[in-house]
Amino acid sequence: MLSEQQVEKYHRDGYVTPDFRLSDTVIDDIRASHGRFVQRYPEYADYCSAMLAFDTWYLTVARTPEILDMVEQVLGEDIALWNSSFFAKPARVGTKTPWHQDGEYWPIRPLATCTVWIAIDASTPENGCLRVIPGSHRAKRLASHHQNDADGLALGLELDKSEFNEAESVDIVLEPGQVSLHDVYLYHGSEANTSDMPRRGMTLRYMPTSSVYRHNLKTRFKREGVLDMSQRTVYLMRGTDRSGENSFQVRY
Repeated sequence: MLSEQQVEKYHRDGYVTPDFRLSDTVIDDIRASHGRFVQRYPEYADYCSAMLAFDTWYLTVARTPEILDMVEQVLGEDIALWNSSFFAKPARVGTKTPWHQDGEYWPIRPLATCTVWIAIDASTPENGCLRVIPGSHRAKRLASHHQNDADGLALGLELDKSEFNEAESVDIVLEPGQVSLHDVYLYHGSEANTSDMPRRGMTLRYMPTSSVYRHNLKTRFKREGVLDMSQRTVYLMRGTDRSGENSFQVRY
């Protein structure tokens, strides 16, 4: 569980690194599962935005009681999981993720999500750890983004430079098994991995069921087919659907 001070930090700064840590066994299982995935789908070796479209085994991790307890502390008792992504930055070739807000991509209204970011390898400034701008979520608005189609980027939308001061950024340094939680409006990004160490990170995306995942809402997420936002399955994890509008139909 998060302490009162950690809950306050999450709401004040938009992120928190709990004391909780997944066991070595769980992390080894995730590594093995991702290794099999990359062997079968090498085109997603660096980044896959929808792991559950390929393997619902990752729901096992998403149902970890301690993780759900922490998410409940910041979102409330009625929670749905709508996605899991894998950001795998191989040594020396891992791509950069430009500064952005997650909500710029997502068809959730009202916009609300807590992302749980799990370190599968050590995540450091040298291998491209997550970087955040503390407090940038507080206005609860989507800032101005532009399309950036340059090579070597994991995502295509980038925050306009006028929206933030990169000098205020903080590195989230994690050991394998550690996690961080961050808000949907938080400004964040990461540098490319030019080190000799891989930097694999897995995300779990939870939303309060007072929000609705709008499958038919047009988004700025460009990937098509099974990765398209309209094809995501939403899983009720705790409580009830407070909105009464969410669909939990299996879509892939």
